[in-house]
Amino acid sequence: MIQFSLKCDRGHRFDSWFQSSAAFEKLQAAGMISCAVCGSTQVEKGIMAPRVADSRSKADKAEQPPEQDRPLSAPANPAEQALAEMRKQIEKNSEYVGTNFAREARRMHSGESPERSIHGEAKPDEARKLIEDGVPITPLPFMPGRKSN
Repeated sequence: MIQFSLKCDRGHRFDSWFQSSAAFEKLQAAGMISCAVCGSTQVEKGIMAPRVADSRSKADKAEQPPEQDRPLSAPANPAEQALAEMRKQIEKNSEYVGTNFAREARRMHSGESPERSIHGEAKPDEARKLIEDGVPITPLPFMPGRKSN
């Protein structure tokens, strides 16, 4: 196993473990690695320093105070914190319909399906067509949870 320091295109930094460098490359190429904070799939390796074991004994290490680490997915600033809270509320109060979003939104708009809060995924051309047809939708500023690390 190898730990990589990762960075998304929005500047968020986080760490993740991979079986090998080749495994990271394969997952990255498939778009299966996403930012732990915002969900962006534009993730690359950050600058890393190798880990070298020191020669201190276990007793010496036990005397050292524990590091204060914040969770890797914790928002770094108030704007990210607000987005994280918004995501939490949307996921709590709406139904995830996955890639059926466009179809389900259209069915609700036409009265074929009961109205309710939904979220999901739509291709850009599907979303554009929904807007053109007067179906009220709003793009969300995060990726769906299933694509998160």
